[in-house]
Amino acid sequence: MKPITLALLVVAAGAASPTLARQDPQPVRLAVERFLRGETQALPGEASFTVRDIDAQNSLPQCPAALEAFLPAGARAWGRTAVGVRCRAQPGWSIFVPVQVRVEADYLVAARPLAAGTLIGPDDLGTRRGDLAEMPANALTDPSQAIGRQAQGGFAAGRPLRADQLRAPNAILQGQTVKVFARGPGFDVSTEGRALNPAAAGQVTQVRTAGGRTLSGLARADGAVEIRF
Repeated sequence: MKPITLALLVVAAGAASPTLARQDPQPVRLAVERFLRGETQALPGEASFTVRDIDAQNSLPQCPAALEAFLPAGARAWGRTAVGVRCRAQPGWSIFVPVQVRVEADYLVAARPLAAGTLIGPDDLGTRRGDLAEMPANALTDPSQAIGRQAQGGFAAGRPLRADQLRAPNAILQGQTVKVFARGPGFDVSTEGRALNPAAAGQVTQVRTAGGRTLSGLARADGAVEIRF
């Protein structure tokens, strides 16, 4: 792997004097590796990382203080990214060192072709192993994240399952007769009505009562609707 010229990555807080000793690359690398070990400790699967070589012929002054590693705002230790290293001693400098973080783990795939609307069960799931950092966002790794949920679209066999492609099944169907519970300070009443739209547990649904009144409430997992005042 070719060394990276730090001049391309330096964000200088002060001009480096040609009379000052160059920064030894080894402490910079160690700071990045120490930082990444902490950042990847809680990742699923087996995390590993590589750090690009640092140019020994850099123009940075030797830092007399401890080096501080950090991630840029909005970045995370995942896939191809960069870790910042800064020297807080005057004149001060910071650089960004390219790294690659790999996370080898099992992820969920469709064990067979799944039609839209399929309620996912254990037999619908298979696993494959790969680098999660190279997978689509929200790839699922635990069967409990998929079982009991409903496919929003069709899946070919072997296709990775993502959280945004599954949803909770409807607890209430459009046109269904439902119990409506209304609760508030000093009262607790119930009635029946007809659901005007489908809804999963926790979603808002509208109900028309026998008297023609339209009410809005939250669908419950048991198929009832709860209205709180």
